Amino acid sequence: MADKFTFYPEGVCSMMIEIELDGDTIKDVVFTGGCNGNLSGISKLIKGMKAEEVIEKLEGTRCGLNDTSCPDQLSKALRQALAEA
Repeated sequence: MADKFTFYPEGVCSMMIEIELDGDTIKDVVFTGGCNGNLSGISKLIKGMKAEEVIEKLEGTRCGLNDTSCPDQLSKALRQALAEA
């Protein structure tokens, strides 16, 4: 059975990240707001991957001069989802 989590990012254009995990494997990710093409592409690329692998790849990614980005916020969301699972 998959667990669903909702995360509200800070400092980025996206307003919400919905995550569905099957254990520690990403089943689905949906972003609300932000750059739709890029974020839906990221969502498709990470389906079926282990959450820790995605965290390692995306954590610390910056957008322009910002200290964070949607991919960085996704890594925070995944870390929180794993902690709550």
